[in-house]
This record gives sequence, structure tokens and C-alpha cells, in this order.
Amino acid sequence: MKNKPLEKVGIYKAVYNSLTGQNLPCSDIMQSPGLKTHIQKRHPSIVHQMYLIPRIIANPDYVGCDPTKPCSIELVKKLSEHFLVSVTLDTRNGYLFVSSFYDISKSKVERRLNSGRLKRIHQDWYSYFRLLYFLCENSIIFMKIGRNDWL
Repeated sequence: MKNKPLEKVGIYKAVYNSLTGQNLPCSDIMQSPGLKTHIQKRHPSIVHQMYLIPRIIANPDYVGCDPTKPCSIELVKKLSEHFLVSVTLDTRNGYLFVSSFYDISKSKVERRLNSGRLKRIHQDWYSYFRLLYFLCENSIIFMKIGRNDWL
């Protein structure tokens, strides 16, 4: 039996590294066919909600790191309930993949926010980093020409 190909489910954004202090590559996030089997075994009550994974990756409410898992990040989104997508770097093959997906209680999210393990993502961060990325990609340089004037 041939291995099924990995499916792209999102893109890792630089803002995640900025908020968490990680140094993961800003690249595609992949999902293996084995993820569904993992979720069926470990988190069977939400297997039917796997379609939410790309949405959570694209626009999480919170981002954080599990201190016991280097080269990984947690993305949390509040929808009907809180969901967590764990993304890990495959260091041998050099790609990011979804390693788990599960629901997480509101109280656990609050504890992780209070401890600093999770950070709230504001839409302003996305706007800022999108602009910064655009400027860097297009080699646009700003120069101060007066007290309040920017070119």
C-alpha cells in the first residue's frame, strides 16, 4: 500500500514566532492521513470537526507553546467551544505538520493565559505583520523627512 500524500491545511505565520519566541519556519502546514486515525483513537468526540483545522490555523485567537514539546506550537480558537491545533516541526524532513487536534476547556485556556503559556492574538498583529511582510518582499523603505512626515 502506497503512502497517501500530505495535505496542505495552512501556512505558519511569522507572528506566531514573535509571540512565542519560537523559531519555526514560515512555511506550509501539512496534515497526514494518519491524523484522522489519531483523533478517532484519542479524541473521538471531535473527529467530525476536523474540517475546522484550516480555519483555526488561519485565524487563531491564542497561540502558545507546550514547554515539554520543543519545535511545536499550539493554536487555539473559540468557536462553539475552544479547539486546539498542535503543530510540530518534523526536524528530520523539515516540514510542519498537524500533530493533534482536540477540544480544550475554557478554564484550561484561562489558566494557560494567566501562566503565559498562551498569548492572545489581536487582529492588529496580523495587519502589522502583513504590512511588514509586504514591505520586505517589495523592498520598500521608509525614510523620515520631517517631524511627522514619512515617505
